[in-house]
Amino acid sequence: MHLYEVLKRPVLTEKSLQLADEQNQYVFEVDRRANKVQVKQAVEARFGVTVTNVRIINMKPKTRRRSLRQTAVRKTAWKKAIVTLAPGESIQLYEGV
Repeated sequence: MHLYEVLKRPVLTEKSLQLADEQNQYVFEVDRRANKVQVKQAVEARFGVTVTNVRIINMKPKTRRRSLRQTAVRKTAWKKAIVTLAPGESIQLYEGV
C-alpha cells in the first residue's frame, strides 16, 4: 500500500481538537488495511514531523434510521488512528481550526 493511500482524512471533532491542544495527539481516519508502522511512516512523510506513538481503533458500523418509513441505513466500519507527536512539534492542518 502506498503511503498516500494510508491516511484518508483528519477527524475534526471537539475531542480530537482538545487532544491536539493538550496532549499533542492528532486523530486521522485511515485505510482499513493499514497497520501502526504504515500510519507512522505516512504521517512522518506527509507532514514532516516525528511520531512517537500510534494507537489504532476499529470503529464499528452504526445503524441509522431514515425517513418516516423507518428504513435502516447501515454506516460502514472504519479505522481511526491517534498519533502522538514529539514534544514541540505540531501539524499545521489543525492549527487554523
